[in-house]
Amino acid sequence: MSHAPLSDSPAAPARRTALDAVHRALGATMTDFAGWDMPLRYGSERDEHRAVRTRAGLFDLSHMGELTVSGPAAADLLDHALVGDLGAVAVGRARYTMICREDGGILDDLIVYRLAPDTFMVVANASNAQTVLDALTARADGFDAEVRDDRDAYALLAVQGPESPGILKSLTDADLDGLKYYAGLPGTVAGVPALIARTGYTGEDGFELFVEPRHAEPLWQALTGAGADVGLMPCGLSCRDTLRLEAGMPLYGNELSTALTPFDAGLGRVVKFGKTSNGGDFVGRTALAAAAERAATAPPRKLVGLIAEGRRVPRAGYRVLADGRDVGEITSGAPSPTLGRPIAMAYVDATHAAPGTAGVTVDIRGSQEPYEVVALPFYQRQK
Repeated sequence: MSHAPLSDSPAAPARRTALDAVHRALGATMTDFAGWDMPLRYGSERDEHRAVRTRAGLFDLSHMGELTVSGPAAADLLDHALVGDLGAVAVGRARYTMICREDGGILDDLIVYRLAPDTFMVVANASNAQTVLDALTARADGFDAEVRDDRDAYALLAVQGPESPGILKSLTDADLDGLKYYAGLPGTVAGVPALIARTGYTGEDGFELFVEPRHAEPLWQALTGAGADVGLMPCGLSCRDTLRLEAGMPLYGNELSTALTPFDAGLGRVVKFGKTSNGGDFVGRTALAAAAERAATAPPRKLVGLIAEGRRVPRAGYRVLADGRDVGEITSGAPSPTLGRPIAMAYVDATHAAPGTAGVTVDIRGSQEPYEVVALPFYQRQK
């Protein structure tokens, strides 16, 4: 029997964002998330969720990891290191993509912004930021490009929901009407220099604002004031999770992992085999080509939505059954404030993945609870 080595060193304290004092003044319930002390909720997570769906919510997302890739061969490096065609992204636009291992396993899902012809900002999940930094640095060998850790250079605020354009317009003269989804432009918001991006993780229209940490608190207060008349609420990570779940958006560590390829996750569209740079080669290409063929001929388990017929909530790791046989596993589950019923995402055998498939249950602590198989997303905003 082996034992973990004992250490007299205390665990590293959780990092705090530039808005930590604001969260505590608002009475937020704080939680350790990926080594950061983050607001879980300020009051009712259901109220926060509904505010984003019907009005607007304000989030501190400063735990996300920003990395800058710059230099004459920055685009070539990213085309080699990531699965997407980043060289084809126009300045001012963003791309959802992934970084994979040689065996095709997903290291992280990313958003990459092209800030200039030779400058990109890669935004990684907090839990994977160091892994992504290390992988990009290793893969930069031989390219005329620099990978820089800019995690301490940014605070990130997000205003999300149908009232968010009006709130932001009152604080900036940037052309928000011309700012497309998955695009970003430099501007000032309440006098604060910012990268204004029309991106988010809620299923609603909204904006993410990258600013210097010293500007985070005045910007938060300005957004709070501008949104007061339309019901803007501060929102924590708990409602962000239910919002993204309703919108069918994957979460790394739940729907995505190194054990899965993008094709296993139903996201093969992000893999671009037709890149023109680097001779079309990139890390993981051979394994991903094989995964694409498997998905086309003998699909593995597919990611589906499940809606409860009852009131019991499934959690990650619970088994999905059909006729008493194991056919899948829950990856995320929660009560849905919008639908009024518990919902979940799950990987299930292809034979039970069609919407409306009958006889599917979830084993919730020994009880077989009936669930309806549905197509993702559960919720889609009216545009």
